[in-house]
Amino acid sequence: MLPLLLALISGVLMAVQGSLNTGLSKAIGLLEATFIVHFTGTVLVMILLFLFSMGKGNWNAWQAAPWYSWLGGVVGVAIIYLVAASIPQVGVANATTAIIVGQVLTAILIDHFGGFGLDRVACSPQQIGGLILLAVGARLLLK
Repeated sequence: MLPLLLALISGVLMAVQGSLNTGLSKAIGLLEATFIVHFTGTVLVMILLFLFSMGKGNWNAWQAAPWYSWLGGVVGVAIIYLVAASIPQVGVANATTAIIVGQVLTAILIDHFGGFGLDRVACSPQQIGGLILLAVGARLLLK
């Protein structure tokens, strides 16, 4: 139950973050806001890792990670840029709805095919039905 609650909180924070990033991008520019978001996030993580020693990982194992796992930061830049670019055009609710449909569709495909070295989780008819209902609900939400 806790992992689902954490995911729900993450979704709430994503909508808030998109709104904050959009406001910042209106003030200073889209690419500039994307930079500031990543810079401030990096500073926070550095404080947590090096000042408070909160990291539990193993820096020496960095070579064990597959090459594509290093692309998360690049994808993060694209996400922040695209969310901040889309919200002023379609609104927070519409952008978030489209993001959720895209996330669920992609997650089902990654699970089904075991993408990025993850364990395969077969796609069920219930998931396909849920995705269809989600898409229909999204269409109703989109203005």
